[in-house]
Amino acid sequence: MDMGNPTLSLFFLLIFLLLASLSQQQHLKISAVDLNALKTIKASLTDIPGSTFFSTWDFTSPDPCSSFSGLTCSRISSALRVTALSLGTGLSDSPGLAGSLSPSLSQLTELTQLVLFPGLVTGPIPFQLGRLTTVRVISLTNNRLTGPVPTSLSALTNLHTLDLSYNQLTGSIPPSLTKLPALKVLILASNSLSGELPPVSTQLLHLDLKRNRFNGPLPLLPLSLRYLSVSQNSMRGPLNGLTSLSKLVYLDLSMNHFSGPIPAPLFKPTLSPLLLQRNNLSGGVLPVGPTRPSYGEGSVVDLSHNMLSGELSPVLAGVENLFLNNNHLTGKVPHEYVESVYRGSTKTLYLQHNYISGVSLGARAALPDTASLCLSYNCMVPPSMGLTACPASAGSQISRPAWQCSAFKNPSSKGTLGIMKSN
Repeated sequence: MDMGNPTLSLFFLLIFLLLASLSQQQHLKISAVDLNALKTIKASLTDIPGSTFFSTWDFTSPDPCSSFSGLTCSRISSALRVTALSLGTGLSDSPGLAGSLSPSLSQLTELTQLVLFPGLVTGPIPFQLGRLTTVRVISLTNNRLTGPVPTSLSALTNLHTLDLSYNQLTGSIPPSLTKLPALKVLILASNSLSGELPPVSTQLLHLDLKRNRFNGPLPLLPLSLRYLSVSQNSMRGPLNGLTSLSKLVYLDLSMNHFSGPIPAPLFKPTLSPLLLQRNNLSGGVLPVGPTRPSYGEGSVVDLSHNMLSGELSPVLAGVENLFLNNNHLTGKVPHEYVESVYRGSTKTLYLQHNYISGVSLGARAALPDTASLCLSYNCMVPPSMGLTACPASAGSQISRPAWQCSAFKNPSSKGTLGIMKSN
């Protein structure tokens, strides 16, 4: 073999260095600090019967980094340090872990990712997690964690994702948490958190706070936001602060007490689903410009159970699943909506429980098999094809009594009936 060839010599040198590096890596041991922390962490948790996560955590093993489930290590200085820890398997057939989270987690000072998979872990989130200055992801979901969101987490300047959803956390959101410079994803859904939401000054992309007890208005939100859900809270106030959020692609404010008109810029195909049902929103469904936006496959707009009034504009024609029922809408159904149903572009069109006075279906064949059209309990006798797909909640009455319709148009003649929220 010609070792005088410089290219060949370089190749063998690289191979030698790689083998030397691997040999050295094999002789490195896990940091004693990390090993002791892992022992304490394991002592505070246990496998629920049916889970085998900790079966690999044998502390007599010469190399925990390669044998312990859920562990990722990296060489830092002259030792192996734990850089990622996943507690539990996350598999659908695994019941997960029970016990509590040990404050010793904070001793894994090189941790960049901490995950707790669904289980029955109880107790508070250790405030000592605020010492994990290198951590980028904390996900502690679907357990029974209690107490507040630790204010100490506001010290984690590298934190990108914080997911504490589906627990039993209480208290309010620490105002400093929503100022973290690197935070992009904040998920606190399905807890018992309360109070008003603090302003969000970080360039957040994803904010999910649904199913809590938050109240008050929407706070100042960043222009970067793409996903926003605060459904099933007790929030109130107008929606005008959303008009500048041009990057939103998902909005769910349902089941709150928001009021006032729906800003016209929210009616755009790039924002779907648009879920505003069961609030106190009023005003009309307004056009956004001279041309009608073109909604496509999979689009969902739910404005049901509000106090929307006036005649429908064609702005939402073409939405695949459109819910406008239980409002105060009047006039005739625009032909654009009818055409969209017959084309198959709109598969669900719920208009029941309004004050609509007419719809023109013409002498046409039956609706497509995929279409669900409900027109019951309006100020007209709907065609039969507008009743067959009505949900049970629409009731059995085909039309409103005439006195309700006349009283709605002339509310002074029947007290306050005309401004009452539809059932």
